[in-house]
Amino acid sequence: MSAASTIAVIGAPGAGKTSVGKQLAARLGLPFVDVDARIEAEQGRLIREIFADRGEAAFRELERAATLAALSEPGVVSLGGGAPMTPAIADALRSVTVVWLSVSVTQASRRVGLNQARPLLLGNMRATLIRLLAERTPVYQNLATITVDTDSTPVRVIVDQVITELKEAQR
Repeated sequence: MSAASTIAVIGAPGAGKTSVGKQLAARLGLPFVDVDARIEAEQGRLIREIFADRGEAAFRELERAATLAALSEPGVVSLGGGAPMTPAIADALRSVTVVWLSVSVTQASRRVGLNQARPLLLGNMRATLIRLLAERTPVYQNLATITVDTDSTPVRVIVDQVITELKEAQR
């Protein structure tokens, strides 16, 4: 992996984007950026507070700017689950390596639980996840350079698989 590489990690809530992204960056010796964490740090407030106070459209604009900035730098970037649905972000993803962490509704529901930090999942979480996956999966599939099913695979094994596929792609 060259030092100037940018790898985007995409997937639904509960897919493991942050966990995999952190370990992948550490293994590759690259910086790691979690876009949601960057937005919270820059705004001085939680994502759920931004949604509640300013609405989803305002959040998506913050997400667009933060994601495009992160993707322009070398490193491993964990995107918000809905980020690839924004056309400018989807366009930017076409010029980097994209790792899609695929997850079933059942596993995503278990992993996310009743996490109040995920404003789009409040209410009937399972029904919302089913809807989000139906909308987003075709976009994720279209953008993915590497796809990994995360349902029953430990993070370490997922990272090993991604690194193997990255090395094979460089040959």
